[in-house]
Amino acid sequence: MMAADMSGLSYLQLDALREIGTIGAGHAATALSQLLHTRVNMLVPRVSAVPLHEVPYLVGGPETPVVGVFLKLFGDVPGNVLFLLPKDSSETLVDLVTGQPVGTTRNIDDEFEQSVIKEIVNILTSAHLNALTMMLKLVMLPSVPALAQDMAGALLNAVLAEFGEAADCAIVVETKFSLPFRDIIGYFFLIPHPDALATMMQALGV
Repeated sequence: MMAADMSGLSYLQLDALREIGTIGAGHAATALSQLLHTRVNMLVPRVSAVPLHEVPYLVGGPETPVVGVFLKLFGDVPGNVLFLLPKDSSETLVDLVTGQPVGTTRNIDDEFEQSVIKEIVNILTSAHLNALTMMLKLVMLPSVPALAQDMAGALLNAVLAEFGEAADCAIVVETKFSLPFRDIIGYFFLIPHPDALATMMQALGV
């Protein structure tokens, strides 16, 4: 199967993807605000199309500890979704959701903490997917999310091994959520299958 090529996207196509990414990030900020019962401000996200081998460098380098949730996408836009959080951001979110002082959670290694972060990231991922569905008016059905913790490079290699038919590029939405006394950074990656990108662009009319 050929890889989806996003290197030749036009300015209008990239602009359309940025609009979707911004709306998705806005939905994620709203969902996070409701979950934490506090105001969450969203800084303007960075949206881009990058080769998969560059993904670890977006989050600080291949040896940066991260927590990731990945899932398969079915329907009109088949592909894969990966949502990454730096380790310290994920630990902060667990503390905030469970009402503990920030800094209490040092490692997300027990079943309860893992279930909490999986649910948080699932909510944030769903917010992005809902924005895509709303803008594209296409059917997008996510699989059950899987949680993984590792260095960014190793985790990406594991995802690629799991999704061997995936494209070689990803649409990336990098968002900083500003909470009281703390900022959280999240990275949403959409890795479309070969024909899915063309379907998205056709749906957007660009």
